[in-house]
This record gives sequence, C-alpha cells and structure tokens, in this order.
Amino acid sequence: MLDSVSDPLSSVVTLLKPTVSISKMVEAGGPWLVARRDMASPFYCAMVEGRCQLKVTGRDPVTLTAGDFVLIPHLQGFTMSSEVPPPLHTPHLPLETGPGRFRLGSSDASVDVRALVGHCRFDAPASDLLVSLLPEMIHVSGHSRLTALVPVIHEETRADRPGREMILERLLEVLLIEALRSGPATALPPGLLRGLSDPQLASALRRIHAEAGGALSVSDLAKEAGMSRSTFFERFRKEVGRAPLEYVTDWRMAVAKTLLRQGRLNNTEIALRVGYGSASAFGLAFVRHEGLSPGAFASKHGR
Repeated sequence: MLDSVSDPLSSVVTLLKPTVSISKMVEAGGPWLVARRDMASPFYCAMVEGRCQLKVTGRDPVTLTAGDFVLIPHLQGFTMSSEVPPPLHTPHLPLETGPGRFRLGSSDASVDVRALVGHCRFDAPASDLLVSLLPEMIHVSGHSRLTALVPVIHEETRADRPGREMILERLLEVLLIEALRSGPATALPPGLLRGLSDPQLASALRRIHAEAGGALSVSDLAKEAGMSRSTFFERFRKEVGRAPLEYVTDWRMAVAKTLLRQGRLNNTEIALRVGYGSASAFGLAFVRHEGLSPGAFASKHGR
C-alpha cells in the first residue's frame, strides 16, 4: 500500500489508518449541553438540522448550522450545547433511545437539532507526527459530498455485514481526504495542506512522498519546485512549518515506523525503502529521531 500512494495527502491519511470507535445520531431539544474532557481522539460532526454551539478546548466557540461539517484530527475536549445553554449544574447525561441514537435535553421538548457525530482512532504508530501535519480544525459549510458520506459511515457501523471493517476504513479515508481538502487554503496554518496549496511547493512535496527512498537534497527539491535554493528553503519552512530536510526525515520515519510495525521487512530492506544506505545508518537515524532502536520499537509496537 505504501508503494502505491505518492499523493502527499492520500499517503498521510493512508498511514494514519483511521478506524471508527463511535458513530451516533444525536437529537436534542430545549436547553441542553454535553461535555467531554481528555478524550485525545479524532472527532467529526455533520449537522443535519438546527443550530448549536461547539466549544473546543483552546479555541473560540463556533456556531454550527444545518449542512455544516467539522473535523478535528486531535480532539482533547469539547462542549456542545443549545444556543442558550441550560443553567449550571443541570444534569445533562444523554439518553440512549436506540442503537446509535441519543437524545439530549428535556424529553418533553420537541427535537430541533439533529447531528451525526463520530469519534475514530488512528492506528498508525506515527499518528502524533502525522496529525501534526494537519490543521487543528476544519469547518466547512454546504459541502454535500461530506454530509452524504457521514450517514453511510453511520449505517455501516450499525450493520454486521461481511467486509465491514475494510469498508469503514476506506470510507473514513475518503471522509478525511474530502474534509481536509475542502477547507479554504488561505485560512490554513502552516502545514501539509498549506504547502500543497502552493503549486511549486506541491511539486516538491509530491517528490518527497513518492521517493522516500531516494536521494533528496534541498537543491534537488528546489529545482523540482522551480526556485532558487534559498527561496525554496524559506518558503517551505514558512508554509509547511518545518525545514525541507526536517520534513523529509519526519516522513521517512513515519514510513519506517509503519514498516517496522508490519514486521514483513528486515532493517536493511526498510533502510533502503526510506533513504538510508545501510541498516546501521538507518538505526542511528532512527535512534536520533525516536529515542530507541528500530528493534526496540518493533518489539514494543509490532503486531
């Protein structure tokens, strides 16, 4: 799989290996609030009907309306509430009304909010590094492809059909890619998506992801981007958020960690896959980057 994915965004999402942990339809009426703390999980929400407030830890609150989609690749905690939240200390535990369906607010109030909410996990051993390449939050409105995908994921989680796990993994990959490429490039923080929005830097990024085992120098990448070495270096660092060769090393280590976890290749074979001429050179680079040897990492994280 790694060999066949050279598009940078697709290759990052493929390495992340997203899987669904929770998918539910939330219905709410009247004053309501739900809060979660210390979750450390990816989160997405598709608003089907109504309006509500979303407050993510460390960010300003946003109003979500019907047709909105939110993706947070690394969620620490959040609150969602009616536009006018309930008084403090009001009990607000959700009521499960059926498989994958939850009710918030007074049962006497009419339902005026419906949202499909999902939590997933990234099974990649390099998930922290890969998530650091992505925006902290994507919020898009009126994107019909996204709002169509979420109900399909929700339906698949409820069914016990052959191929369910593979279908869910592929649907989540499509959902993540669609969401990540839907946000406005001008509003993105430094990272992979902002780099890909620059056509010249995108050429260099594609080469890095396609040729992790090749000889990649700043001069070669600058030529690929059609820029002078100094201009390329500064623009890459500004738009992507790290120096070119730092990004190259980070990507190579992400690939190496995935290969080590799979356990199908020896260290010499992995070294060649990620741009090192020998197992010893790869081992030294891996220890510098990860703080432990490839063998120790494989023993700890291997399948």
